[in-house]
Amino acid sequence: MDDQLNDEALIKEVLQGGKEAFAFLVNRYKDRVYGLLRGMGAQQQDAQDLTQEAFIKAYRSLSSHHIERSFASWLYTIAANLLRDSWRRRQADIAYGHNLNAHEYMECPEAMYLQMEKRLEIHDMLLGLSPQHRMVLLLRYTNDLSYEEIGVILDIPVSKVQNDLHRAKKKMKQLLKDKEVNVHEMLER
Repeated sequence: MDDQLNDEALIKEVLQGGKEAFAFLVNRYKDRVYGLLRGMGAQQQDAQDLTQEAFIKAYRSLSSHHIERSFASWLYTIAANLLRDSWRRRQADIAYGHNLNAHEYMECPEAMYLQMEKRLEIHDMLLGLSPQHRMVLLLRYTNDLSYEEIGVILDIPVSKVQNDLHRAKKKMKQLLKDKEVNVHEMLER
């Protein structure tokens, strides 16, 4: 809640002409937005580009943000919508015969190989979920959003958020059962 009040003060300052105050919001949320996009299946470069695009769009639309609502939720909504638009464009490109590799993985240094391998394994499991279930799971556990905030972002009732989260966790447990990985430990990473 303290971040919310601080966000409100920063937004008011930006709207009153203090453009440099927006840098504080960017620093506060850039890693969270990037993590959300990566968790939803965006490749490294795409996630970086979409994160930047989300902040640009948020800055340009800041006057339309309802100050009493969570800035973080609003920003995550922008990022999620940009990713969905990107997927739609990519699907259209594929439909028209353009050659895109949608599941290309980034190369990693040898020193981080094992850690990266585990991340890719988890990433693959997340890709095994439906986009809706993946989004609910990531918003809840990587961004610590409430059911209500997730409902606002995804424009679904809280009961559907709860149901989707339950099903997503159940599916992840099923996927992890063979790998003997603790679901809660994995989600906290």
